[in-house]
Amino acid sequence: MIGLAWGLAAVSLLVTVLSSTPMTRLFLGVATLLLLAAAGYGTYVRPRLSVDDAGLTVRTLGGAHPLPWHEVKVRLVTNRRLGRETPTLELDWQRGEDEQLFVLTRLDLGTDPRDVADVLHALRP
Repeated sequence: MIGLAWGLAAVSLLVTVLSSTPMTRLFLGVATLLLLAAAGYGTYVRPRLSVDDAGLTVRTLGGAHPLPWHEVKVRLVTNRRLGRETPTLELDWQRGEDEQLFVLTRLDLGTDPRDVADVLHALRP
């Protein structure tokens, strides 16, 4: 998906440069910027989730967030959208008064969240 976004951004930039009307350049320029932002975000935050003996690490725009095993609850949540069930992986982290919820989808994980939840539960000490 990220490679597709980079490719579409390149094509959009080329078409923007080659277009003849200012209005077309404006709209295609905005589309190019959005595609570049999406591709850049996807590239920067990869991998979104990594696991080691100490716990989980979730990457966001704010950087990497290490989550020790004993401070995080892993849940698989299934939501119904447009007549289709969509699983998401929720990582609920809490340390004292600080807490944060990370919601990861299939697009974030690169695979089915159910499979990731099974692996995480198996790896948890």
